[in-house]
Amino acid sequence: MNLQNFFNEHPKIAIAFSGGVDSAYLLYAAISGGAVVRAYYVKSEFQPEFEYRDAMRLADELHTDLKVLNLKVLSSDCVRSNPADRCYHCKQAIFSAIIHQAAADGFPVLADGTNASDDADDRPGMRALKELSVLSPLRECGLTKEKIRALSKEAGLFTWNKPAYACLATRIPTGEEITAQKLRATELAEEYLASLGFSDFRVRSREGHARIQLPEAQWPLLLRHRTDILAKLKEHYKTISLDLEVRG
Repeated sequence: MNLQNFFNEHPKIAIAFSGGVDSAYLLYAAISGGAVVRAYYVKSEFQPEFEYRDAMRLADELHTDLKVLNLKVLSSDCVRSNPADRCYHCKQAIFSAIIHQAAADGFPVLADGTNASDDADDRPGMRALKELSVLSPLRECGLTKEKIRALSKEAGLFTWNKPAYACLATRIPTGEEITAQKLRATELAEEYLASLGFSDFRVRSREGHARIQLPEAQWPLLLRHRTDILAKLKEHYKTISLDLEVRG
């Protein structure tokens, strides 16, 4: 099966849209394939503001319909307590909200951007997608992340080379309670490092202590900005350290 065949079979479809590489290309392909489509972006405590801006920008560039749903994921004890299966509970909440709204809007089928490079056994939340009957056309059509980036570049989508990004909750270790304050600290810290020119990095936290993970090639840049980084991040963290085991 190819994507055109998929959209021929599903001519009216809702898309769970994150603003990332995969869902961006899926939305573009649906529009190009002639489907009647509506994109749904769930805005929660787990998504940084730049993801929302990217989602809005792409929807505007594609001249497509985008509905933003606000969801308080931390209202769920199963999410806030951060158990090993937190992502399952979070995906259940997010996709259930989209399915409910999409059905009310007249869109009976929901698709997401899971691709053929994603390991169904390891990817958190995959079980939730299966239970909710969310379709993954990129995966069904055998499109890998590398292929999707190439097709996105060919289509002129600004997301084609956007770095992979996991939600803010992944910076907090399993078993440690997730709070809005911790998520906000992560967002501000990573936003600041990005403004200094860092890329493909993470600021992980444990009980108020920050650990920066970034490619070894960027360590000299970190040392050049060491004083400023310490001052900025210590507004939110007790201590700041560099993870020397991440080489990249």
